[in-house]
Amino acid sequence: VQLQASGGGLVQAGDSLRLSCVGSGRSLSLYGMGWFRQAPGKERAFAAGISQSGGRIYYADSMKGRFTISRDNAKNTVYLQMNSLKIEDTAVYYCAAADRYYSGSSSEHDYDYWGQGTLVTVSS
Repeated sequence: VQLQASGGGLVQAGDSLRLSCVGSGRSLSLYGMGWFRQAPGKERAFAAGISQSGGRIYYADSMKGRFTISRDNAKNTVYLQMNSLKIEDTAVYYCAAADRYYSGSSSEHDYDYWGQGTLVTVSS
């Protein structure tokens, strides 16, 4: 499967943004999906994840309450709705697919396919 992330941009603190990850080549319904982010000078880190059916959802602690992951398997798309954005949310955001039973792993090694990343910049 190929993944294409989009929706990033320059926003102000407090704004909202929705990222999309579109799959091609195979149905995304076969994969658990995760969003990761890499802030400048930092390691890539898990942000949110969703199981194949959407029945299980996982968030990193710092994203709970502000970020919402969802998926539309009919559109082969996974979303990350980000509200109340903070300057520290500035990062390149990546979507990733896990070809196995999905339990919200935060380890990059548990994901088999990656999108190219979309840059989110939050200014004051």
